[in-house]
Amino acid sequence: MSRPRLVAGNWKMHTTTAEAAALAAAIARGPLPPDVEVAVCPPFTALGAAARALEGSGVRLGAQDVFWEPRGPYTGEISPPMLVDVGCRYVIVGHSERRQHFGETDEAVRRKTAAALDHGLVPIVCVGERLEEREAGRTDAVVRRQVEQATAGLPAERVRLLVIAYEPVWAIGTGRTPTGEEADRVAGVIRDALGRAGEDVRVLYGGSVTPANVGEFSGRPGIDGALVGGASLDASAFIAIARAFSR
Repeated sequence: MSRPRLVAGNWKMHTTTAEAAALAAAIARGPLPPDVEVAVCPPFTALGAAARALEGSGVRLGAQDVFWEPRGPYTGEISPPMLVDVGCRYVIVGHSERRQHFGETDEAVRRKTAAALDHGLVPIVCVGERLEEREAGRTDAVVRRQVEQATAGLPAERVRLLVIAYEPVWAIGTGRTPTGEEADRVAGVIRDALGRAGEDVRVLYGGSVTPANVGEFSGRPGIDGALVGGASLDASAFIAIARAFSR
């Protein structure tokens, strides 16, 4: 089946408001392929500036995290309605850096995923194994557990709305990547874990994606786009990655 392509940029803890506005504007100028949806995920402080820079462009806005409550005494957190208010369509959930540095659990990922969907946001749920898990032959078990936990309790019609990003932890920011064949195989594991909704869910590859290696992933039938880290901070590189996924 033909699933819509998506390339999203995770800017992580980079860009001031001025830098974000300039980068968003440069990406919006493209040229971007008409058959690939493009999104950028600036830090919270730069969401408003990026939203203004993207007005009328078709490039979607996303956030890098969200809390599961709509309001309340949760100092430092950002709620789903706040993200909707500033113009977000997407939100990254469960990135390995959140899991590693901030103790985010599978249960927290589940709650965030459900809350995002409740408020009309599309969660980009990140899953992936650590190096020691891969070397122990546990890739499939780890990825399957993360997918099943993130979507626990969601009916198939809601699962179909989300995006899964396969980001092997050992590949993030290291310059190392799995082969396209292996990433495509794991995408199949993800779809199998999603059950009857699996064929409709977009699966992205993430982890050291660059213009130089994107061709390894963009031609694979099970990979519907990319979640791009460092290369998304360079407009020309990010645009080249998006163009690679054009049919």
